[in-house]
Amino acid sequence: MSSMNTDQWTLEQKIGQLFVCGFHDIVPDAQVETLIADYQIGGVIYFRRNIGTPQQIHQLSIELQQQAHHQGLPPLLIAIDQEGGMVSRIDQEELSLIPGNMSLGATGDPAWTAAASSISARELRALGINVNFAPCVDVNNNPRNPVIGVRSYSEKPDIVAAHGVAAITAMQEQGVAATAKHFPGHGDTEVDSHYGLASVLHDVQRLEQIELLPFRAAITADTDLIMSAHVIFPAFEPDSIPATLSHRVLTGLLRQQLGFDGVIVTDCLEMHAIAKHFPIPEATVMALEAGADLLLVSHTLQEQIAAIEAVRHAVEQGRISEQRIDESVTRILQLKARRQMDRQPMSEQEWLPLLGNEQSADVLRAIAARSITVVKDDHQLPLQPAADGKQGLVIWPQLSRRTEVAEAVGHDRNLAEVLTSLGLPAERLIIGTEPDAEERLVTLQKAQQSGFVVQVTYTSTGQLPAEQAQLTQCLHEQLRVPLIVVSMRNPYDLNELPELRTYICTYENRKYAVEALAAVLAGTETATGKLPVSLNADYTVQI
Repeated sequence: MSSMNTDQWTLEQKIGQLFVCGFHDIVPDAQVETLIADYQIGGVIYFRRNIGTPQQIHQLSIELQQQAHHQGLPPLLIAIDQEGGMVSRIDQEELSLIPGNMSLGATGDPAWTAAASSISARELRALGINVNFAPCVDVNNNPRNPVIGVRSYSEKPDIVAAHGVAAITAMQEQGVAATAKHFPGHGDTEVDSHYGLASVLHDVQRLEQIELLPFRAAITADTDLIMSAHVIFPAFEPDSIPATLSHRVLTGLLRQQLGFDGVIVTDCLEMHAIAKHFPIPEATVMALEAGADLLLVSHTLQEQIAAIEAVRHAVEQGRISEQRIDESVTRILQLKARRQMDRQPMSEQEWLPLLGNEQSADVLRAIAARSITVVKDDHQLPLQPAADGKQGLVIWPQLSRRTEVAEAVGHDRNLAEVLTSLGLPAERLIIGTEPDAEERLVTLQKAQQSGFVVQVTYTSTGQLPAEQAQLTQCLHEQLRVPLIVVSMRNPYDLNELPELRTYICTYENRKYAVEALAAVLAGTETATGKLPVSLNADYTVQI
């Protein structure tokens, strides 16, 4: 089997190239070895379960590529969801902590997005990863969206488009294929497609003006891939079929109307938005019929094999033509050649200095400093040490349950420690993201003994948990010392607490954001971030 010439390929070899599959270990396990040797898959996807040290990731990539080479296969697509911020499969200290999209949107300058994306892609490629399922170019215009939120640059389509193009261009210049997602737009939904099937009910004119605009820009910027959304768009597809499975959406709209000639990849076909409504093998065939090139089946070997065999049966039965398979294989092989995925891996002496170096850290600190957003302040900033010598209190809700879109970041930066180092002595009180009545009471009592209070809110779904809202409301009503409320993820938390005197957004709780926030609280830096989304009221900052 010649790796890039398909003339002598069997049907099974061609079909295998259409699949990107996940597996469950930090070394090549029996699952991925079977998929490469017996089913000739075209790519793999890394999740946190595959991630250990940088050396381990690099070695894993080498060994997987060697296995494909020994089978006479083209180089593998090695993909990951490394969006930055709260969706970062790799967040080891050795690598740069890339900010999320809304942090970048708040800087107001796509050049910072380009800089961050370039750092991220350079590090990914050093580890043997050649496809990033990013950037997310969804326009987050629904405050209750549980799955996009801070993964979006903005609620304004032109801003999303500008930052999306910056990210795509920077990644691909570093040899990593970029993926604009989730087509035709997941921003205005109230259902997480990992768990259910959402609909976007707007008419074509509205969808053209908002949801599609960033994808048009991404196509103009020659994005290598576009990922489909498991979302129903009645304006484009009247038969209540999600975009991933719709010929009208993937072929009629994306290929023919918008003119995209790159690789269309599905979001994972094991997500409940698909799997609860369509058997995965049937959904796989439907996605291919719809116009998808790459079929993403991330988790279960049984489902992966069933999906691959379903495509073969569909061709043998005449439901899908071999010519249709060839079209997708050609696009995939062109992508592999364009991004030089058969390039020899770097030695450790070459790639290790590229990871998390001080030059990259300086860029990321600068981005964080420009993203901190003071939404409102009634003469409480900067904070001052309490005249009576009382310590300040930082109330920190700790995310304990990780989901696909809410990563529990392991290397926390203690805001109280940073404030103390800046001359504002403070201690941190860790609470749950849904503190019960007793926890709220203890927190309130401690706050009443403090010189100032920084109440952090954290919302991983579409709405501030009621327990956090109740705690913050009690603090607002009962404290006689400065209360600074800081949203460390979802900027819409203020919608539940409109009467607050001071409200700041950081869009993420990672190290550089925490350090930049502390500088603003202490008055050593001035916040310049601009809110990328609208809140319910028209708040004006008074400092």
